[in-house]
Amino acid sequence: MIKTIALIYLIMNVIGFCLMKLDKEKAKRNEFRISEKNLWITAFLSGAAGMALGMKTFRHKTKHVQFKWGLPILALLEAGLLVYLVIQLS
Repeated sequence: MIKTIALIYLIMNVIGFCLMKLDKEKAKRNEFRISEKNLWITAFLSGAAGMALGMKTFRHKTKHVQFKWGLPILALLEAGLLVYLVIQLS
């Protein structure tokens, strides 16, 4: 069970990181973008840490206060939840 939770967490963060890269590339090419709603859905489905890392790596959405502060805070909360679940399920 712990391995499954950790794997889901890892996969969602990789997806979040890739979405930030993809959206940044689309922004540069002035193409149809990934909606902020979909970015937040990914973040809330445990992808916030990857998205926060992607935001810093690709300098994307850094001027949006909701992303600048929201993603790191959500990432900390999700990491705390993951630690709690691992402790409880051990």
